[in-house]
Amino acid sequence: MSFGGFPPRVRYTPVPNTVFGPLLQEIDDLPELKCTLRVIWLLNHKRGYPRLVTLDELQADRTLIRCMPDEGVPGHVEVERALTRAVHRGSLATGLLKGQARPQRVYVLNSEPHRRILQGVANLDVPQAGEATQEPEGDRELRPNVFALYEDNIGMISPMVAEDLREAEQLYPASWIEDAMREAVAQNRRSWRYIQRILERWEREGRSDGEPGRYPKQVGRQPERLRGRSASARRR
Repeated sequence: MSFGGFPPRVRYTPVPNTVFGPLLQEIDDLPELKCTLRVIWLLNHKRGYPRLVTLDELQADRTLIRCMPDEGVPGHVEVERALTRAVHRGSLATGLLKGQARPQRVYVLNSEPHRRILQGVANLDVPQAGEATQEPEGDRELRPNVFALYEDNIGMISPMVAEDLREAEQLYPASWIEDAMREAVAQNRRSWRYIQRILERWEREGRSDGEPGRYPKQVGRQPERLRGRSASARRR
C-alpha cells in the first residue's frame, strides 16, 4: 500500500535537528526510532504544564503498537523495550512520577529544559545520567487500561481527552470507568463528556449495584480543572 501524499494544509511538528543527523546515523533499531519520534509528537501536542508522556499512554497508543514488529512479542512489551533503549542511548530521559495510586513512569526529551521539568516536578524520582532503568518483563501480560478501553469503544484519544482520562483514573475505580464507557456505547453517546457525567452521577448518587457513591481511595477534592468543567457542563 503506497502513501497518498501530504494534504494541502498538513500540520507540522518541530523535531530537533540532531534527530536527522547524529541520531539518524546511530539508531539501528527501528522500534526505538519510532518510539522516539512518537514521544516527540506527543510532547508537542500536550497542553498545560508539565509536558510529560507516560508509559501507560505510550503502551495504549494504537499508532505506536501497530508500528511494532510482529515477532511474537506483545506490542506493549516491545514499546517499553524500545523506550529503554532510547533512554540508554540518551535521546530520551525518564523518571517516576509518584504521589498517585501507583507510580507512573514518564518520558521527555533528553534536553536541558526537559530535564529541568523532570527535576522540578514534586515527588519525581529522576535517574542519574547513565543509570540503567529496569528492563521490562517480557512475559508480562497486556493489561487493559482506560486509554485502550476508550479507543476500543469510543474513538481516538486527543491530548485533552488523554489528560482527562489520567485524572479520572485518580478519581474513580477502573471498573467504574469501564462500565461508564459501556453505558455510553449502549446509549450511543460516544463522548468523554457523556462518560464523565455518568461517573459524576454515580459519585453523587451511588450505583444501582450498591457500590458507595464516593470511591473510598479518593478522599481529596476533585482537581480544579475537572471541577470547573463539571460546573460549566451543569450550567449548560
